[in-house]
Amino acid sequence: MTAAVGYARRGALGVICLERPEALNALTYDMIAEIERRARDAEKDPDVRALCITGAGRGFCAGIDMSVLTAHTKGKAPVRAAAASNPALFGYLREISKPVIAAVNGVGAGGGFVLAMMCDLRFMAQDAYLTTVFSRRGLIAEHGTSWLLPRMIGLNRALDLLWSSRKVDANEALRLGLADRVAPADELIDMVEDYVRELAHVSPRSLAVIKNQLNRHLELPFREAAVESDRLMNEALATSDAAEGAASFIDRRAPRFAPWTGETS
Repeated sequence: MTAAVGYARRGALGVICLERPEALNALTYDMIAEIERRARDAEKDPDVRALCITGAGRGFCAGIDMSVLTAHTKGKAPVRAAAASNPALFGYLREISKPVIAAVNGVGAGGGFVLAMMCDLRFMAQDAYLTTVFSRRGLIAEHGTSWLLPRMIGLNRALDLLWSSRKVDANEALRLGLADRVAPADELIDMVEDYVRELAHVSPRSLAVIKNQLNRHLELPFREAAVESDRLMNEALATSDAAEGAASFIDRRAPRFAPWTGETS
């Protein structure tokens, strides 16, 4: 069985596509592993400025394939290899040092909801929807959603979505803060590409540091976050990107920043 995960470059955008449309892109273990491999490879590609994750056909991702879930309930499923080091499904996406955008083209349910939440931004098709679905399967707030979702939309709204497992359409997702952009389905990937083009004149290193900075500072008191930000600013001022940013402003030209491949500096 193939992993059913494709990859394509669209300019500076690396697009990871789940390719089980007949199953609304429900996840198998092979797919979960392949998504991570594709994402980490794209992070190392100096020509990729941002990643996009989407689904083939009319679904984004319907979650874990029911055959896998059934095997779990009967104690017959293997333990996920990454569970010890990264227990949250797709949690590594928050550590990928390039922007990761979910292009939610259809239903995102259960594990598909988690996949969308672990991305940095969510762009949704007008007819797409999200649902946690956990409570309808007798489950709990899985894979870090109990930590992440209240920080995104507030405690009461998170409880509502996790308790009810109701469908949240694109317009409501935008109001709640689950979605960042909404577009017609046939314009969704173009909208992601347009956004990534806007990043062409910013420092890839800055994107990486800011992403890590904001995720870390969710857990720090204000003073500690401010002290670390001061240190990071001093480090940034010593980089070639800072020199290039100043020079391009003085010369009134577009900056030519160094590419980013995930290394720390």
